[in-house]
Amino acid sequence: MTITTAMIKELRERTGAGIMDAKRALEEAGGDMERAAEILRQQGLARAARKAGRATGQGLVHAYIHGGGRIGALIEVNCETDFVARTDIFKQLVHDLAMQVAATAPRYVSVEDVPPDILQEGIQEAGSRDKFLQQVVLLAQPFIKDPSKTVEEVIQEAIARLGENIRVRRFARFELGSDEA
Repeated sequence: MTITTAMIKELRERTGAGIMDAKRALEEAGGDMERAAEILRQQGLARAARKAGRATGQGLVHAYIHGGGRIGALIEVNCETDFVARTDIFKQLVHDLAMQVAATAPRYVSVEDVPPDILQEGIQEAGSRDKFLQQVVLLAQPFIKDPSKTVEEVIQEAIARLGENIRVRRFARFELGSDEA
């Protein structure tokens, strides 16, 4: 099958991939747009995994207020450079993550942050490890804008698009009348 510039353009708009990456993915997929998008997603996740150990000293602190001022979230998301921190893609990601915290009230950033005794107690209450972690761990939760992905997968996709390591450092959630922060 012949790969046209229109096909490359469409795939780039869908995935944010570079021209040559989009062309190679379409060639590998035999012109199948869905399969090419999946190939690019897998390549992006592999690139993101290689960047995971890099230092993240820049980023943004963002506040999100919801429910007529009854619920608020404050989140710190780090990246490698201030250049990436100023991009619209990064700003939108941070905003979406703050909105996720406000909407779902996670208690921990990652699975590693959950104390073992709380984990055991939660597994017994929730009935399964995965169900409990989806309730209390931000990175394990289904993303509110696309429940087919976890928050961690959304961050991995942003890493692939921006070319830098990104990590959620910390967050706080406030609800009017609640004793928990």
